[in-house]
Amino acid sequence: MNLLVVLLSLAAFIWVAYEVWGVNKRISNDTKVIWTIAALFFSIITAIVYYLVEKRK
Repeated sequence: MNLLVVLLSLAAFIWVAYEVWGVNKRISNDTKVIWTIAALFFSIITAIVYYLVEKRK
């Protein structure tokens, strides 16, 4: 169970980092850094918030 949480957290971080730096060209670099740091510390929660805030636009 613990390994599953770790893998989901890693996948969420990688997804957010890829979306922020590779796909989303309309946000500033400062915002990209904030999203990346948030994803590093709160990966699953950040992925959900990023989806609701940025991806649904």
